[in-house]
Parts: sequence; structure tokens; C-alpha cells
Amino acid sequence: MTTLLDSLRERLGPHLSAADEPAGRVRLQTLVLLRWIAIIGQLLAILFVHFGLNFKLPLLPALGVVGISAMLNILLFVVYPTAKRLSEKGATAYLAFDLVQLCILLFLTGGIDNPFTVLILVPVTVSATILTLRSTVMLGLLAFALTVVITIHHFPLPWSNPAEVLQPQLLQWGNLIALVLGTLFLAAYAWQVAEEARRMSDALAATQMALAREQQVSALGGLAAAAAHELGSPLGTIAVVVKEIGRDLPAEHALSEDVALLQSQVDRCREILARLSRRPSATSDPEAFADLGIANMMEMVAQPWRRDDIAFAVRLIGTGTPPLLPRRPEILHGLGNLMQNAMEFARGSVDVEVDWDDRLIRLRILDDGPGMNVDILSALGEPYVTSRPDSGGMGLGVFIAMNLLRRSGASVAFANRPAAGGTQVEVNWPRELGR
Repeated sequence: MTTLLDSLRERLGPHLSAADEPAGRVRLQTLVLLRWIAIIGQLLAILFVHFGLNFKLPLLPALGVVGISAMLNILLFVVYPTAKRLSEKGATAYLAFDLVQLCILLFLTGGIDNPFTVLILVPVTVSATILTLRSTVMLGLLAFALTVVITIHHFPLPWSNPAEVLQPQLLQWGNLIALVLGTLFLAAYAWQVAEEARRMSDALAATQMALAREQQVSALGGLAAAAAHELGSPLGTIAVVVKEIGRDLPAEHALSEDVALLQSQVDRCREILARLSRRPSATSDPEAFADLGIANMMEMVAQPWRRDDIAFAVRLIGTGTPPLLPRRPEILHGLGNLMQNAMEFARGSVDVEVDWDDRLIRLRILDDGPGMNVDILSALGEPYVTSRPDSGGMGLGVFIAMNLLRRSGASVAFANRPAAGGTQVEVNWPRELGR
């Protein structure tokens, strides 16, 4: 069984990874948790009504419908990572399944006469909270159609005493319980979504601040290089004049020492301006460093985090001319965060492998550290997730890196390296991004 699940993850993982598509509005884990609550409630209701109230329900078909929903939940939990966020279509299909499953149960247990028909509101309300108007209208129409069907065609409620049909008291109690449960369910879900929205809003604000800081650094570097370029000509003139004055003055002249000091300061200014002009992060010409070879970019990104005890290498394993990546702040800052993590966790080496073809540019950051816990690995991409709770960090580094890289059109995936040990981060860009 374990081998089968691992094989399923390996086959579907690249297509279903949370990092392989843009972030959606709601986490799959949230909907899976809510479905488990619904499954437990359905199971308890069926067993209580059948055995406790002596209503002879079609027990096996009803339990089979609940079992299918439970098996689907288990499959989703196994295949998808914790941080998976559903796309618009995925969330709509998920809620549509829940709606159909609930209506099949109602069809088997009295149709519209079942007091739990009020729960049909739940998937539509959830859709109204997280999805677009189009998806909500589609689910509303589906709910209306299914309600009409179970009104016209359904198994009758198996009253233990037909005379009870004329006594609505039990039905009223059932409606009351269903209403209370529906209200509690919707309130709990609304609170959960609001809490996630608040956390996500705070984390995205941190991402925007990081991007703004990177843009400011880039702009400052450009300003410094522009200043170096503009000051180069007048400083050259000053240097020529000082040299001419020094040559014309006798060696024992009173101003000779002042001219020599002035000459040394001019030389120092020229060295400072030369260093500013050579900075890869600064340029007066926007096109001078607009695109970088991947090897040069990774060398530059890794420079602030290099350690003497950690070997670092960039390997180009693709065929043909290496592509050039645009020098964007979001790419530099995102890769910088990933490189910082790799350098901090590595024991002896960090390698970067770059591959490319006509469709993708693939960049893999490999370290030989201890790897990541499975729980942390599956939750990467969510804000406030960290494997170092005692470090004082907020657990936003990977979240910020993934969101910034996604802005550039990249997908990001994390995995442990079972054979070599350590962690692998793979960043893929569409080939048209490079040149």
C-alpha cells in the first residue's frame, strides 16, 4: 500500500504540487477538514436515525455514499501537499461533488421531507465566500436542479409508525437540529476563512515590503552608477590640471605638499567611482545588466551568503547557449532567500544545476543538509511555517521567495534528496522569459 501511494505521489506530484500553479483563494486542507466534519456528521446521523429512532433506512447504500466521500478525502490528503491551494475550477468541482453527494444521501433518506435539506445551502454559501460570481451561480443552479429532483423523486421517509406523519413534532425537532448545525457549520467556516485571509494579508504585506526594498536597492545602485558616470569627466579634468600644476611647481615650493595631497585625493575619488561603475547591482544604463546569464546571476545572488566552509558551484547541464534571465528585483530577492536557506542548512556544499530546453528553464538549488521534516515540507509555501521555531524568524522567507518568483512567472517545488541527503529546490520558468 505504501509503495502504491508513493508511486501515485511520484506520478501526480509534479502536476498537483501546490507550487506548480498560481495560489488560489482557499487551501485544499481547509475544505478537506470541513468535509471530514460533514462525513462524521452524516455517519452519526444515519446510524442514530436507523438504530436509535428505528427508521429503517437503506443503510448500505447510504453508508456507501459516505464511504466514497471519505475515500476521496483520503486520496486528496495523500496526493496533495498541505499547502495546496485550489484553482477556481478545482474548488468549484470540489464543492459540486459535495453538493451531489449530499443530495444522493437526501434522495435515499426522504428527499425534501428530510429536515437536513437545509445543508444544501452550505456548498453554495462556501462558494459565495471564496469563488467568483460565475462559479457561485453555477453551483446555485446545480443545487436548484438537484433540489427539484429530490422533491419529485426520492425514497420515502421510513416512518416507524405511519400515524407519526400526521404529527409534525418530530419533524420540527429535526428541522431545528438541522438549522442549528447548518448555522454552526457556516459560522465556523466563515471564521476560518476570515482568519486565513488575515494571515495571508499580513504575509503578502511582508512580501510587498521585501519587493519594495529590493527595488529601492536596485534604484540606489543605478543612481550611484549614474553619479559615477557623470562625475567621471569633471574629475578627469581636475586630475589633469592638478598634474600640470604639480609638474610646473619646483620641488621645494610651499604648495608642493598641498598639490601632492590634492593629487592623492583625486586618485582616491577615481578609485571610488571606478568601484561604483563596476558594481553589477548598479548601472546608469538600464540595459547594461538588464539580462544576466544564469551562472553569473547565481554567483551574484549567492555572494552575500557565501561561507568559507561551504563549497559552492554552478553547473550548466543544458545543451546549446545558456539562456539569459531578466534582472528583476523579484527574481533576485526570491532566489536570494532560497540561497540563504540552502547556505544555512548545508553541511559542506551547495550546488546549483541549470537545465533548459525549448519549453522550460530549470534551476535546482541542492544542499547536503539534514533535509526537511515531511510535515514542514508539505506546508512550505504557507506563511508562518518554519523549521527553526527558536531562531526568532517569522517563517516568511520561503513564502516571500515563492510569491516573488511566481510574480516572474516561475513555479517552485521543494523535495528532500533521499539518496544524497539534503534538500532540493526546483524553480522553473517558461523558456520565453529568457533569451
